Amino acid sequence: MEVGPDPAEVGRARRWARSRLVGSGIQGDEPLTETLILLISELVTNAVVHTGCPAVLRVLFGAGRVEAGTVRVEVADSCARPPEQRHAEGDDTHGRGLELVDGLADRWGWKAEGQGKSIWCEVDRGVPEAAYERGVARRLASVRP
Repeated sequence: MEVGPDPAEVGRARRWARSRLVGSGIQGDEPLTETLILLISELVTNAVVHTGCPAVLRVLFGAGRVEAGTVRVEVADSCARPPEQRHAEGDDTHGRGLELVDGLADRWGWKAEGQGKSIWCEVDRGVPEAAYERGVARRLASVRP
């Protein structure tokens, strides 16, 4: 999905991603869905806010270069500047995006792509729901101020 350099595009990206997730068999009420939507929101917001460039959102489901049972989210933009993980303090209103990605995704990173870069994260499916919810709660607690 192409995303314009406008903060309003983040909501459109979330709606598009939710329909892709449901279309792939991930139900809207699964904890995994909300985690993926949050990750997508953070990565698209970073691209829109910090680069001012259009971006491309991709959601891949355990095929090709993605391991079976894994959902991979990629956001590519034309800005070559690497992402910078900040560590927000107390009442800071910015600087938690990549901290959340680091806390919620099983893996994440970035790579040069064309004239710009691609930031990606992966979440493994198939984790029993109770264990998954405990993991999400633990990860969120680690990034809260």
